[in-house]
Amino acid sequence: MKIGTPLAVGAAIGGALGKVIFRAVSAISSDPNKVGAIQAACLLVITFVILIYTVNKDKVHTLHVKNLLICILLGLFLGICSSFLGIGGGPINLAVLFYFFSMDTKEAAENSLYIILFSQSTSLINTLVTGTVPVFGIGVLVLMVGGGLLGGMVGRKINKTVEENTVNRLFIGLMIIIILINVYNIYQFM
Repeated sequence: MKIGTPLAVGAAIGGALGKVIFRAVSAISSDPNKVGAIQAACLLVITFVILIYTVNKDKVHTLHVKNLLICILLGLFLGICSSFLGIGGGPINLAVLFYFFSMDTKEAAENSLYIILFSQSTSLINTLVTGTVPVFGIGVLVLMVGGGLLGGMVGRKINKTVEENTVNRLFIGLMIIIILINVYNIYQFM
């Protein structure tokens, strides 16, 4: 709570700022594909750096940040990144939690979900207040919510039984998949 809550509050504020930055960048660009390419390129670079860090994290001296203001500022950064990039923020959150707070993968994953809950709740409220809710089918919403809840429950059970090394290998595999998706997205937007 001492670390996760200030990070989450910062991420919630950063999420709102990230939406403002995204709208400003979108307004400047006449081509929405360019904005998508910029997002994919930024996410590609960040994911690649996180992959390199994760593979070498045993060799990296980590920090033990406890300062409230630094926690809020790191949360602000996480919120801006996740909102601007249009992602939940999980991989970025994990890398920050690994490095700045010396958390293991399982502890970092739990804190990341807590941070995402705050930032996405703020994002949802912002979307409702500004009237920028995209058009979608109610069936899709129900499936997404159901899938999210089911995935969370199954993931929690798996998390309790899987060893740390297996979680790290799965995370590295996920990073590689995200990198490939971003390369594909950049190609599609060009």
